[in-house]
Amino acid sequence: MGRAFEFRKERKFKRWSKMSKVFTRLGKEIVIAVKAGGPDPDNNPKLRTVMQNAKGAAMPKDRIEAAIKRASNKDQSNYEEVVYEGFAPHGVAILLETSTDNINRTVANVRHYFTKGGGSLGTSGSVSFMFDHKAVFRFPKDDHDLEELELDLIDFGLDDIDENEGEIFIYTPFEEFGNMQKALEDRNIEVTSADFQRFPTTTVDLTEEQEEEVNKMIERMEEDDDVNNVYHNIS
Repeated sequence: MGRAFEFRKERKFKRWSKMSKVFTRLGKEIVIAVKAGGPDPDNNPKLRTVMQNAKGAAMPKDRIEAAIKRASNKDQSNYEEVVYEGFAPHGVAILLETSTDNINRTVANVRHYFTKGGGSLGTSGSVSFMFDHKAVFRFPKDDHDLEELELDLIDFGLDDIDENEGEIFIYTPFEEFGNMQKALEDRNIEVTSADFQRFPTTTVDLTEEQEEEVNKMIERMEEDDDVNNVYHNIS
């Protein structure tokens, strides 16, 4: 009985911890969007997208509004989006996306994670060529027909379309994000989330022990508040 309770408690803590990190990341994205294009989502497509993502992540409305208000304050620190690249042990490519108000702190932490994990921090471009950078839009399937959507959206940068558990996923090259976003809005398709992801073009095979070793390093990176996403090319 006691073990079951502790397990549920630990699982709940991990869930809330993960949710808190997601909200922190979204708060930073709101600041970046407001600083770049103003606090009105009707005139700021980037902010409109972040707000959609926040809603899809169940971020409370008052927290979203508070983040926009804080971001409008001239004294609010801005965040820079910085990508770091390197290698984990066994030749695994690692790419980290961060948003930070202190680059010196972030790069020191990232270098520490690589060194402690037996890897090495690389230079810009050292592994990014191993990943395709794509925009991913997600929305409910409802009455949409995949074949019709594919034909309708192919001129707006559609790279791939997929359905999973009642949702449709649209993939476009990174550069076509704006075109696809406008195309979906013009068709009154309410997007649940729209973000960027990186997909490895080549992968490496590891033993179970090697994969566990690399995953420990990745977990340390993911726990850092400055780190938004960690990508790898483990098969």
